[in-house]
Amino acid sequence: MIQEPEKNGSEHPPLQKLKKVEDATVKGWRYMETLMVVCEMTCIDLNCDMGELPEAIADGTQEALLRSITSANVACAGHAGDEHTMRATIEQAVRAGVAVGAHPGYPDRENFGRLELKMLPQAVADSVYQQVRVLAEVAAKCGTKLVHVKPHGALYNQAVKNRELAEAIAQGVAKYSKKLFLMGLAESPMLDVFREAGFAVAAEAFADRRYEPDGTLRSRKFENALIRDPAEAARQALSIAQRGLVTAHDGTEVKLSAQTICIHGDTPGSVQIAASVARTLRDAGVTPAAR
Repeated sequence: MIQEPEKNGSEHPPLQKLKKVEDATVKGWRYMETLMVVCEMTCIDLNCDMGELPEAIADGTQEALLRSITSANVACAGHAGDEHTMRATIEQAVRAGVAVGAHPGYPDRENFGRLELKMLPQAVADSVYQQVRVLAEVAAKCGTKLVHVKPHGALYNQAVKNRELAEAIAQGVAKYSKKLFLMGLAESPMLDVFREAGFAVAAEAFADRRYEPDGTLRSRKFENALIRDPAEAARQALSIAQRGLVTAHDGTEVKLSAQTICIHGDTPGSVQIAASVARTLRDAGVTPAAR
């Protein structure tokens, strides 16, 4: 009579090793997922529109701003900017260790890209592509690459609610590269359009702008559209980062989830606002960091 060997659990050592590896892998992925969640809770990008004012480049304003932010949106010859301002801004950003992105707007320098234009979608796509391409070429000469694209002014605000316009922006950027991520207003349909076009997105909120109860930005035609007090801007940024809430101009609390917070470079006192926002976030345990 042949005796069967005892089943002591060691008859398939390779399978047992594989099981241990699988368990370790699962634990590793769970740890990484936890780190990602923690990072989203404790880190947020601070972006600023730059390269729009030659005097801000010359007088040190931009370099002072760059000490507080983590991403620079560089005007690329649409609403503002030329090869000189693009190069100077990118060089300053590289020295400061700040991520560089394109900031295309309507080709309307007279109105700083803040006037709504009735351009055909294809014309918008072509303009966005040209602006992104030109900036990318300058960035390459400076030894760096673009990371993101954020539309400017009226182009941005119209695309929040105008699907066709948002699609045109995405089409223009895609013609250059789909590896860039797109910034858009938090909780707005434009982000869905960008995602559908195959882009990674960063939902954006604003430290120095007041909101409407529907989560859109209050028009600059109103006196209270801008937040000029550094302490107030910092409180708003902290509320966005920690609570996912912003208080509209009428007192309504608006829920939003943002991965990046903007401070406009042309807002009066922007250097003080940026410094106050960055300091307040750090003091509260939220680290400014590019995506």
